[in-house]
Amino acid sequence: MKIVVLSTNPRLYSTRRLVEAGQERGHEVEVINHRRCYMNIATMRPAVHYKGHSLEDVDAVIPRIGASVTFYGTAVVRQFEMMGVYCVNESVAISRSRDKLRALQLLSRKGIGMPVTAFGASPDDTDDLLSLVGNAPVVIKLLEGTQGVGVVLAETRQAAESVIEAFRGLNANFLVQEFIKEAGGSDIRCLVIGEKVVAAMKRQGKEGEFRSNLHRGGNAQLVRITPEERSTAVRAARIMGLNIAGVDLLRSNHGPVVMEVNSSPGLEGIENATGKDVAGLLIEFIEKNARRGRTRTRGKG
Repeated sequence: MKIVVLSTNPRLYSTRRLVEAGQERGHEVEVINHRRCYMNIATMRPAVHYKGHSLEDVDAVIPRIGASVTFYGTAVVRQFEMMGVYCVNESVAISRSRDKLRALQLLSRKGIGMPVTAFGASPDDTDDLLSLVGNAPVVIKLLEGTQGVGVVLAETRQAAESVIEAFRGLNANFLVQEFIKEAGGSDIRCLVIGEKVVAAMKRQGKEGEFRSNLHRGGNAQLVRITPEERSTAVRAARIMGLNIAGVDLLRSNHGPVVMEVNSSPGLEGIENATGKDVAGLLIEFIEKNARRGRTRTRGKG
């Protein structure tokens, strides 16, 4: 098969591993910078062009779309879909999961466990907004934040009001969520491919840090997850319509709660922590599922 990995940096660990895994299984794998792609929209034959030539005879696309270029990246994925190319994660599913508010609304509608979450715009309603979540401490998150950036733990109600005032002063959209103290600054990343959790790791924030992101100095280790955690992760990925997803869970006193569903999960941390060949498992999934014109999306909304 001819597989295209959409990535802006071929040297990234995840991109390199996907190329290696595909080539090891006898496939032609090409890394394409989606920011350099351009599309012929007006003809009866949709096409994607890259560095002066049309990308043809592509059997499958693995999107590795960064959050900062979601709009353009998903447009490129959508164009491949119009060409009948199998995309592991489709454009609508990527967009759905990237919109944190929309994602939480969809997960809530399907009964997925989540932290108590509130969203509002008017400064006149700050008291009501905080009352919906409960007593401090609370977590305040920018909707556009990634890798733990734009996430603030407000220890008191007064601190929460100050952070909210600052975010509103920047015209930023944000969520207010309950703080899951019992998680102890750790979370669980479940790597879902298809209908299975193929690997899971526990990420622990560094001393004094409530965010567990590896980019912020956290560490990762292999973890055994419960059947409920496994089911929650698979259901969350399915609701988003993602065939590959990193589902982040917290262990709360009332069961697993979903914090985020990531459409382009990094592979380095989870492969190192678990010893699993996640890249190879994804290529196997493509081999079993890639069909010309197969661009259905499982999730709705």
